[in-house]
Amino acid sequence: MVFNTGASLLDGIVLAVVAKAPEGAYGYKITQDIREMIDISESTLYPVLRRLQKDGCLTVCDRQYGGRNRRYYIVTERGREQLEDYRKSWEIYAKKISEIFRGCPEARDGMR
Repeated sequence: MVFNTGASLLDGIVLAVVAKAPEGAYGYKITQDIREMIDISESTLYPVLRRLQKDGCLTVCDRQYGGRNRRYYIVTERGREQLEDYRKSWEIYAKKISEIFRGCPEARDGMR
């Protein structure tokens, strides 16, 4: 079964993956890392990277690799703050959803 990955969740996942590489990560590597968790295409990833860059959560730099330029994405301080907000929100959300799946009545009352 596949669950829909909304824009906010995808933003959080991308920030988390890029944050694991303090020196930055390039698009193909980011895609491969995310594919270990969820199915994503590069055509889905690059608009997310551009949006996060536009929002000030990522910065980019080009570096030479094998005679070509490779664009690296680096999480900014604003991006780290946003990632922490995503983490906190996810923990609350995931706990409530897990409780619902387990059939806990108190979870259903808290979701109203």
